Amino acid sequence: MILKNMRGMSVVISGSATVGKTTLAHALAKEFGFKLYNGGDILKDIAYQQGYSISGNDWWDTNEAIGFMKERKKNSKYDRQVDEKLINIAKKGNVIITSHTLPWLTFEPITFWLSASQEKRSERMSKRDKIPITEALSIVKIRDRENKKIYKKIYGSKFGDSLDVFDFMINTELLTLDSLVYLCKEIINKMKIP
Repeated sequence: MILKNMRGMSVVISGSATVGKTTLAHALAKEFGFKLYNGGDILKDIAYQQGYSISGNDWWDTNEAIGFMKERKKNSKYDRQVDEKLINIAKKGNVIITSHTLPWLTFEPITFWLSASQEKRSERMSKRDKIPITEALSIVKIRDRENKKIYKKIYGSKFGDSLDVFDFMINTELLTLDSLVYLCKEIINKMKIP
């Protein structure tokens, strides 16, 4: 059930790969009765429409995804389609969105930046995906580098350099998941909606 004072609110959670965006987004969507949208899922749908097989939760680490990423690098239309959809979704309100780019493209939602070191994120990926930590660290470094390169190519050389667009920045290394969810819930509950 959406609380009366929450009606029309949009929340965007951003940050690097395996920082806890999706886990937090699920918890907040459940708490507030908001619909959840994930920029990566929309991009996966576009990959599916292009004929790629997108099975499995860890699709981004498969050969199919690597093939799509090569195509994505050549053509920015996929990312622009994702961002246009997310901007329109955010305008409607009552949503939680995970997105790398949205906070720089619209100022309507409440925005959170989650951070953690590559080492900590690699530990999480290693446990989650049951892979060696060295392999996880390699994947995290590639994802960070590739995402930055893609978005700067689409939106300009300074895109993503400044975190000034975020309302709140939280280091997820310092908090348990329960504490992170509690903190973000409290912040959202205290927000004034015009």
